This record gives sequence, structure tokens and C-alpha cells, in this order.
Amino acid sequence: MGSLTEIAPEETSNKPPGIKFVEYIKKSSVSFKTHQVIVLIVTFLAYASYHAARKTTSVVKSSLDPQSPDLGLKFAPWTITYLQSPPETRKLSWVPEDGWAPFSGTGGTALLGELDVAFLAVYAMGMYFSGHLGDRLDLRIFLTVGMIGTGVFTSLFGLGYWGNIHSFYYFLIVQMAAGLFQSTGWPSVVAVVGKWFGKKKRGLIMGIWNAHTSIGNITGSLLASVLLSYGWGWSFVAPGLLITFFGLVVFFFLPVSPEAVGAEENEDEPESPKKIGKALEVPLLRSEKVGKDKPVGFIEAWKIPGVAPFALCLFFAKLVAYTFLYWLPFYISHTAIDGKYLSNETAGNLSTLFDVGGVVGGILAGHISDRLNARAITAASFMYCAIPALFFYRSYGHVSLTLNIFFMFITGMFVNGPYALITTAVSADLGTHSSLKGNSRALATVTAIIDGTGSVGAAIGPLLTGYISTRSWSLVFTMLMGAALIAGLFLTRLVVCEVTEKIEESRSQGGSPATRSSSPIDEV
Repeated sequence: MGSLTEIAPEETSNKPPGIKFVEYIKKSSVSFKTHQVIVLIVTFLAYASYHAARKTTSVVKSSLDPQSPDLGLKFAPWTITYLQSPPETRKLSWVPEDGWAPFSGTGGTALLGELDVAFLAVYAMGMYFSGHLGDRLDLRIFLTVGMIGTGVFTSLFGLGYWGNIHSFYYFLIVQMAAGLFQSTGWPSVVAVVGKWFGKKKRGLIMGIWNAHTSIGNITGSLLASVLLSYGWGWSFVAPGLLITFFGLVVFFFLPVSPEAVGAEENEDEPESPKKIGKALEVPLLRSEKVGKDKPVGFIEAWKIPGVAPFALCLFFAKLVAYTFLYWLPFYISHTAIDGKYLSNETAGNLSTLFDVGGVVGGILAGHISDRLNARAITAASFMYCAIPALFFYRSYGHVSLTLNIFFMFITGMFVNGPYALITTAVSADLGTHSSLKGNSRALATVTAIIDGTGSVGAAIGPLLTGYISTRSWSLVFTMLMGAALIAGLFLTRLVVCEVTEKIEESRSQGGSPATRSSSPIDEV
């Protein structure tokens, strides 16, 4: 339905080599809709590979630090039940491993927590710079460099296995470098997708697209678990090679914007601006303004209405999500389920169900927020629902494998739903806020601010878990429930604005709030 218009030489020079080759084979231009499909597929695979490389650390933790099997039982009400089970049963269900120095020592769990916080701290700081650079550089090249760099340093961590390296500082430096390169991913992919898709059904489209996070986690978990028996080094090298391969796919096939490849949407499908009250909806992209757009400054981006509360909300939401990302397989393997312990490989595989729930939660949150036209209400509601989900998973997940799976799925749905919504649709909405007057060159900066702030919380959660878990996992879950509550509270003002908006709309128009075309976020 889309078509390519006559394009200038400077525009065609920005076309990815793979797109040029496809057009050469077809003897015709690639349509606008085809470009959109390519963008969704390539960015989906790209960020899934980022998370596959990131997830592997959580699966390998139990092999690096095989603590005593009673860790998960401390302060747990089912300790007596387990201790009364036959000793031979306990031996069959738990096989201790030698571990890997320096993580196999007394402070091994804390050292693993320090690796997590080092990775995520550099990732968070790098995110702010990546967003700034992403709005100023060629995103295709920028993303390619980030992916290949991530692949190299992820593989170097695994090479410590064959190199018989036991220096904590080696693993620390490698993880920090990997975190720096990983920070290039999120601002880049959201900026690219945001430039190709307008606000109509953005929540649903990005909710489905955001499944790459969970798919990447699942792929990383399964890949690392399968390769673990061949040596933990393979669990890092394989994801490293995978992201390097997809980095090359990005270089050859990713069109970063319609202007970069000279593509324009068909005239019979315009995104015409609509004015309702004081809010002005502008097309996401208007080619005649591209030359006038200037990158938005860091401080200026923080002042966009809605950026600060959503960024602070994500701080606590990612604290919860990343604690599960980095520690769930470890928690499962060190906690008796129906009186038995699962192997490291089985725990890694089972943990993927949390991410399956995350896929469902992301799609639901996006769809609901589209229908209600209320991003803050949706995100806050999911965070509040995550509190009882966390409580039930900790309290009853040990009773049976079935209950563990059920509550893990529900927890993943409510924890990852708002996380996915804020980092995708909300970031894209705010990156094209009406106050920017159609300037699309704030997408990467706004996305980086929101996700970078969230990543600070993502660094703190796993670090605290490394220390608190040595005393009690119940305390860890109490921390997570408190974080979910605070995340929801940060959106209170926006929720009140959205509720007020719905009430006023119902009174004045008598129509369905879901049919309103402007977002309350634009009017905050």
C-alpha cells in the first residue's frame, strides 16, 4: 500500500546494503509497508539477542557458586517438612558441584551480586550517553557497533573457563565493558520503531514487539542451560556469537527512518493532526520538517511532562524485573519445591515461564492502555497487582511444581507488563510529545532517560538480593513488594489526571473515553 517517491542521492546513500540488494534483485523499490515489516523483524531479533546475552549470567550463577542446599530454606516454613524426607531422596534431588573460584568461596554470592551491579551501573550510565549519541549518529552503525562489542565481551567472560581464569577483576572488567556496549541497544531500537510507527495502536504494536525481551530471556536461558553440561564457558560464547551475527543483520538490513531510505507513506493513509482542547496531535514524522529538527538536550528532555514520573516509576519496576532476571534460576535451584531440589539446568528452563508471563503481560498492558487511552492507569494497576502476585509466589510456590509454575507466570505477567509498556509505548509517546512540535529527534534521548533511570534500579535490585538472600529470601520478596508499591505511587499524579480526564470527557461528550484521539499524557 506504500510506495517510494523520487529520492535524492544523499538519501539513497543511507540505504542499508541489504535493502539495496533486494531492490536490485526485485528491479523495483521496497514499499513503505515492507520497510515497516523489516524494521519490526530486525529490531525484534536485535534486542532479543541483547537479552539472550544478558540472561546467561543468571543461569550460570548456580554453577559458579553452588551453595549449600539449605540456602533457600532459611526462615522458610517448610524446613521441617524437607528435613523429615528420606536422606536418599535429598541426595538424588541435589548434586553439589565444585563451582568456580572466586565465586565458590564463602562470599561467592555477594561477588556475583557485585558483578551484576557493576554491569548494570555501567549500563545505566552508558544509557544516558547512548541516547544523546543516538539522536545525533547513524543508528544503524551505532547499533551494529554496540551488538558486536556486546558479543565480544560476552564471549570473553566465557573464555575465562578455558583460560582457567580465577581473577575476580577479570570478570568484573569484562562485565563492565559488556554493560557499556549493551547500553546502545534500547534507545536505538525504540527510536527506530518510533520513527516508523505513529501513535495509533502503538501500545498494542509495541506490546507485541516488546516480546523480544522475554523471547530473548527464554532463548538465553534455554541455550545456557543446554550448554551448561559441556562447560559453563559455552553458555557465554554461544549467546556472544548469536548477537554478533544479528549485529551484522542490522548493518545490512535496518532502515533507521523513512527519510533515510526515501520512503513515504501512501497519501491515502495520512496521519492528519487533530486538535482537542489544548492538545495538538501531530504526525510522528513530517518529511518537510526533517531539516529543521534539532536534537533535544538532556535537561530539556527531562522537562517534558510525564518523563520524570515514568522514569522514577521504572526505577522501581526494573528493580523488581531485573532481580528476577538475574536471580530467579538461582532462587529456584536453591529452594525446595515439594520437598525436592531441581538441578541447575532444570531451574534455568523452568525460569523461562516468568518470561512467558511477561510476553502476555506486555501485550495485555499495551492493548488495555490503547483501549482506555490511559498509560498511567494501566501501568500503576499492573504494579499494584504485582504485590499480591509476589506474595503468593513466595508463600505457596514451594508447595508443588504446578503452583510454582502458575504463580511464576502470573508474577511475570504483572511485573513485566508495566515495564514493557513504559519502555516502549510510553517512551515513544513522550519522545514525540506535543510540546516538541513534531520534532522526532528526541526519541532516543527520552527513551534513554526513562530506561537509564530504570536501569539504576535494575542495578540496585540484584546487588541487594546478593546480600539479603544470604539471610532470607523472604526479606528479598518483601523488598520487591515494597518496590512495586512505590513504583505505582510515583504515577499517582498522572493517574489522577487521567481519571479526571475520563470523568470530564464522559460528562461533556457522553462518548467512550477510549475513542478520544489525544492522550492525557500530552496534557499533563
